[in-house]
Amino acid sequence: MTHPTPARLLITNAHLLHPETAEVTDASWLEAADGRITAHGTGRPPAATEDVRVLDARGATVLPGLIDAHVHALLTSIDATEQRSWSAGYATVRALKEAERMLRRGFTTVRDVGGADHGMARALTEGLMPGPRLIHGGKALSQTGGHGDLRPLSEDGAPCCGHRPGFARIADGVDAVRAAPRDEFRKGAHHLKLLVSGGVASPHDEVSAVQYSDAEMAAAVEEATNHNRYVTVHAYHPRGINRALRAGVRCVEHGNLLDDETIQLLLQGDAFLVPTLVTYEQLATAGRRAGMSETSLRKVDDVREAGLGALEKAHRAGVNLVYGTDLLGPMHPHQLDEFTLRAQVQPPADLIRSATSTAARLLGMEGAIGTLAVGAHADLLVTDANPLDDISTLVTPRHLPNRVIKAGSPVT
Repeated sequence: MTHPTPARLLITNAHLLHPETAEVTDASWLEAADGRITAHGTGRPPAATEDVRVLDARGATVLPGLIDAHVHALLTSIDATEQRSWSAGYATVRALKEAERMLRRGFTTVRDVGGADHGMARALTEGLMPGPRLIHGGKALSQTGGHGDLRPLSEDGAPCCGHRPGFARIADGVDAVRAAPRDEFRKGAHHLKLLVSGGVASPHDEVSAVQYSDAEMAAAVEEATNHNRYVTVHAYHPRGINRALRAGVRCVEHGNLLDDETIQLLLQGDAFLVPTLVTYEQLATAGRRAGMSETSLRKVDDVREAGLGALEKAHRAGVNLVYGTDLLGPMHPHQLDEFTLRAQVQPPADLIRSATSTAARLLGMEGAIGTLAVGAHADLLVTDANPLDDISTLVTPRHLPNRVIKAGSPVT
């Protein structure tokens, strides 16, 4: 006979790490019920009744579950030829399995910025598959010939088949750039991603190219604002980034080639920057093995060399920095390695905030995730050492694997 999992969880003998203040408590306890944190404190824990599952942390550190704000769950391969033969169902099953692996790495919330849809989010919410909370933006918007237009040069005519699995859809002109976000928001998108510069994985454009006009960017921002949503942009070069920030976008993905004006615009607009350093480290090797063109590999090297310096400049200026990885296919297992790269210029406390409380603010979920505040979702990570002393404990635990708790239930 099986017994239901207790609805309440009590963690004892723990050090609680509050990312907002970088405070670590003395020996403490934390209680959760029905998926939410209900209480925590120091000293003697409350008495446990039969309906409480007790987890003795044995001096470990408990912090909020991690947030990766730049994933592409649907992109589980970097072999474009292979992906063309996938049905929507097959692609979704692969994506959900990758989402489960993200959860086991400690990411209890992820923001998908191109590809995931309401069905995937619902499956995870309903527990049909284990995985993190999925905040999705539907398909990103690309102009014809832009970063999201991956048709071969031999193909003529208008792009088709927007119903196929993929991370982007084509929208040209102000009217289309109004209609497409309305459609994505109709389908439950939490944000809109606009591709406003070339990319390293798109073979036919340059990273410095500006994609979308000022009028189109303004239309996208207006539509998002009207729907109580926001726009984030894929952009590397200040030619595109700065125009997008002046148009009112809330977030910039990548930003490797940003300049001083970019920094000022980010600060003036209280906007967010999501660097994704680890993807360039991985593309430099995995991309070559997968047959990525020499043109794309050259672009990878260009942005890879500039990325750490851009991150350091933004950090020193006090820009809102958020954790993101942008990994594709076989690169996904390196999701935690972004911590190692950023640790070269950011102290652990700021790094942890980028993957918890600051990320929660970007997602509009401040106080609900990325925190140990009473009332927040009981999404937790139990680490064998204090990551404020050594950030590598999040990446390579020294003694025991990090323990992940989602909605008050330990992930087995």
